[in-house]
Amino acid sequence: MNAERNRVVIFLGPPGAGKGTQAERLARDLDLVKISTGDILRDHVARGTELGLQVKDVLDKGQLVSDDILIALIRDKLASLEAVRVIFDGFPRTVAQAHDLDVLLEELGAPIHAVPLLEVPDEELIERIVERGKTSGRSDDTAEVARQRQAVYREQTQPLIEYYRARGHLRVIDGVGSMDDVYGRLRNALN
Repeated sequence: MNAERNRVVIFLGPPGAGKGTQAERLARDLDLVKISTGDILRDHVARGTELGLQVKDVLDKGQLVSDDILIALIRDKLASLEAVRVIFDGFPRTVAQAHDLDVLLEELGAPIHAVPLLEVPDEELIERIVERGKTSGRSDDTAEVARQRQAVYREQTQPLIEYYRARGHLRVIDGVGSMDDVYGRLRNALN
């Protein structure tokens, strides 16, 4: 593995903040691989790998995959890369997962470069999600569901924000404005 080329970015932000859009653009511009644990899980299930077989029943029942399995999936994904040049989108979700990821990244000689946090006021997030629902057809893009998802996000993610702030990795970015304005602030925060 080419340690001097390694670069790890962990994206944080509430549902509707624009993480996915900004992470895709950043990955393209910085030649990083965007890693979504959901995508990895679906890929392993589709390929029928040993890990995929382990998680299929869990996913089919709507349960959460264990941290050990998630880390194993990420370890497998990172091992397939020439250099660890990645953006994590949607992982870690808990401090325990963040700690496990830290251990794995240390083993691979791939320190965290930055943890950008897109901040958007709750009411704007809900408006964005409801607007998205009008065009996407997603049944879960309602104001009621959006408020519930925001509450769950805040409860689960606030400790993670503090975890990365204490380690000096957190970069808070104002997520309000045009996609280009937000992206400009993101790039400045990562330099």
